[in-house]
Amino acid sequence: MTGARICYAAAHVVADPAAVQGPGRPATVDWDATLRFRDRLWSLGLGVADALDTAQRGMGLDWAAARELIRRSGTAAHAVGGQLCVGAGTDQLAAGQPAGLGEITAAYTEQLEVAEQAGAIPVLMCSRALAAAARGPDDYAGVYGRLLRQVRTPVILHWLGEAFDPALRGYWGSTSLDAAAGTVLGIIREYPDQIDGIKVSLLDADREVALRRRLPGNAAGGVRLYTGDDFNFPGLIAGDELGFSHALLGVFDPLAGPAAAALRQLDAGDVAGFRAVLDPLVPLARHLFAAPTQYYKTGVVFLAYLDGHQDHFVMVGGYQDARDEAHLRELYRLAAAAGLFADPDAAAARLAKVLP
Repeated sequence: MTGARICYAAAHVVADPAAVQGPGRPATVDWDATLRFRDRLWSLGLGVADALDTAQRGMGLDWAAARELIRRSGTAAHAVGGQLCVGAGTDQLAAGQPAGLGEITAAYTEQLEVAEQAGAIPVLMCSRALAAAARGPDDYAGVYGRLLRQVRTPVILHWLGEAFDPALRGYWGSTSLDAAAGTVLGIIREYPDQIDGIKVSLLDADREVALRRRLPGNAAGGVRLYTGDDFNFPGLIAGDELGFSHALLGVFDPLAGPAAAALRQLDAGDVAGFRAVLDPLVPLARHLFAAPTQYYKTGVVFLAYLDGHQDHFVMVGGYQDARDEAHLRELYRLAAAAGLFADPDAAAARLAKVLP
């Protein structure tokens, strides 16, 4: 954690390269490499956001593997005193099969219990099943209300825009983002003491700031806005005279080193120094998260491989093939130009192994 701002890096998982990884297959994870990467994030002073979309929830990481990840990360966080939040969703429900609101609530409840048992802050992930089942804002308010009345510790809500997951179009009961914001604010205002904050991934800085300014107070001082905007994060974290966003970012996985250094400057009051480190990395971030945005995980794992954090470029679900060669080469070029690699020569050699 860093000063006044709480900053989580949403971490990827390292696949077991000896296992057969592919669509619809159970995820097989290299647990040692996966946990070493989390230890690195904690050692830099960042929190870890685990079992979220960066860890390929709903895109290769099934609930059985996610549950084990949450348990192992909880143990690892406790050992080093690291800050940890983890995703609780409904992905144990059969994909593509209709589910009722009661089933959806029960699925969330099961996953919340796993998160709480791990000693982590639960993140109530957006649910594809709920997006398919809900008939309007009242259904969202009903499901979230039942969940928030039973939580043992304040949770983080999650608003993942359709750029990250097209199945979430119309979440909170409307395709109008203004109406959706009204619904989620209504839920937050009814249960402020059960909500630590809300993570917003809409890639719309003005909308995020407007929502941030409408968040209510609670027993901890106020409901936090955690930016998930991987396009505009430096300015949102730096903030303005009326406040700032905390962070829960997938881009902080590959950018962990410079992000941690920049945040230390910000803690010391050096806003210009903070921006000088992170602003030049925005073109890299925007390429990494370019449309179709849901495939940004491929670039995250590719950069981890190039920088030596894992010894292969294989992903659960076989998603290493989700981006084309031109995209990956440009990602390498931008990362190298930004000085991202600890050993540039080794990164170039690794590139040649997968893109000869």
